[in-house]
Amino acid sequence: MPFIETGFSGLLIYEPLVHEDSRGYFFEAYNKKDFEQAGVSIDFIQDNQSSSQYGVVRGLHYQLNPFAQTKLIRVLSGTILDVAVDIRKKSPTFGKSFVLELSAENKKQLLIPKGFAHGFSVLSQRAEVIYKCDQFYNKDAEQGICLNDVQLNIDWKIPDDKMIVSEKDKSLPSLENCQSNFIF
Repeated sequence: MPFIETGFSGLLIYEPLVHEDSRGYFFEAYNKKDFEQAGVSIDFIQDNQSSSQYGVVRGLHYQLNPFAQTKLIRVLSGTILDVAVDIRKKSPTFGKSFVLELSAENKKQLLIPKGFAHGFSVLSQRAEVIYKCDQFYNKDAEQGICLNDVQLNIDWKIPDDKMIVSEKDKSLPSLENCQSNFIF
């Protein structure tokens, strides 16, 4: 099966079967039937896409219940360091980060369930990221955690002087002070 457990409940790596030959490659990036056969039943309703240059760090973002989103993240071009932080109270992995390099080359995807904050840094000159969501964006439910929270101690693989971060993301609270209504 193309799903790999991460040690975080519900957080899965998806490695699609890639068919390569002299013409290039082909793979099914998403097939609802295959996901459901693996016990992953999600009704994705929105796709988001971003393009960013080297050094951009986006996150850590999430939406509160009842507008929380499950996301399936993949990279169309370039390479990112994808980060998911468990913010589900009473979870054995609460406050811990999972980090995975996603690239157009490795074609890995990360399935991030509700109850995780998500962010990524761009390691290549440019990167295009696309992700599926099972809930529409809701500005009033939007929340986040400071990307350089000392408790999380995430190594974004970008030197501090090369990081490009939005003003909004710079002002996000720490994990300790973030608003969360997720219970494991």
